[in-house]
Amino acid sequence: MGEGRPLRVVHVVHSFGVGGLENVIVQLINRLPPARFEHVVLALTTVSDFHQRVAQAGVRFIALNKPPGHAVPLYPRVYRLLRELKPDVLHTCNLAALELVPLAWLARVPLRVHAEHGWDVHDPHGGNPRYQRLRRLYRPFVSHYVVVSPDLNDYLGRAVGVPADKRSLIANGVDTDTFAPVHGVVQAVSGCPFEPGKHWLVGTVGRLQTVKNQPLLARAFVRALQSQPVMRATARLVIVGEGPLRAEIERVLAEAGMTDLAWLPGARDDVADVLRSLDLFVLPSQTEGTSCTLQEAMASGLPVVATAVGGTPDLVQEGVTGHLVPPDDEQALSDAMVRAFGTPDNSARQGEAGREHAIRRFTVSAMVRQYQQLFDRADAD
Repeated sequence: MGEGRPLRVVHVVHSFGVGGLENVIVQLINRLPPARFEHVVLALTTVSDFHQRVAQAGVRFIALNKPPGHAVPLYPRVYRLLRELKPDVLHTCNLAALELVPLAWLARVPLRVHAEHGWDVHDPHGGNPRYQRLRRLYRPFVSHYVVVSPDLNDYLGRAVGVPADKRSLIANGVDTDTFAPVHGVVQAVSGCPFEPGKHWLVGTVGRLQTVKNQPLLARAFVRALQSQPVMRATARLVIVGEGPLRAEIERVLAEAGMTDLAWLPGARDDVADVLRSLDLFVLPSQTEGTSCTLQEAMASGLPVVATAVGGTPDLVQEGVTGHLVPPDDEQALSDAMVRAFGTPDNSARQGEAGREHAIRRFTVSAMVRQYQQLFDRADAD
């Protein structure tokens, strides 16, 4: 079907901003063989500066600037685009992009791959009957599904009726060379008011949005320092990311008189350096598929504390690479941070075990290889 040219893959997302899903697409574009694949990224809404992380030449980015609401008014334009681009593979990601799959079927796109990277913000546990009906409605138009965690795999089979031979579990991959423990003295991150070694840094990285639940981390941090005053001398909080929850996080810290004990720098391009500066990584999410930043933290040799949601229990080995706590449980999260602070040797062992687990289980090369095998099906005939 490639007719002697590289296979053309059109990746479709709601928006192309900073995030784990977008990072997966960047890794695929940068690492799939350029002689074999060429790429177009189609965003229903906007494309941010994050696209500059794509190192492959000739990648086209298209932003449709869809207003809030259904994408029906864009259907004619999307159909014309697909007829113009003539992709061999349509790679849609998450529910927002799924509605374009029938258009790709009409436009005779040979292989239509749909990937589920996590629960929708309005359906954090997959129980929304309307979303289940929508997924069942679109199911006949999807050639193959990709899921990033066992719970999503089970959901597609149980609630949507996708046969086992039409879905693949492909874990998000991490560049374990970029995300690696520091060798020697840990350097302070540019702009950070805290000093690794002098301060005990606990932090997280991610969009400041409801499902990521960073205010829970802020409240648990406050509770930990209130219950263990000795921590106040050295414990510091780092929350990297931007979004609508910033004001709530700042309010929690201000009301406790701990604003000066936290650093909220917004989105950063040096996440690997930020992670290496931390002593403990926390993922306080209400729901997750498979968290790329959690994987990156483990690859960086950090002990982790995470809420036991979505695919996270499949990543974190309780007591071995870190600790799992119930979602929205401020006391449990606070207790886990206190325990990590008070047992540095054990935390170091957990970080080492997490690094070993990352190298065994979720390297980016394994992820890219599995996607290539899937995309190659477009040329099977």
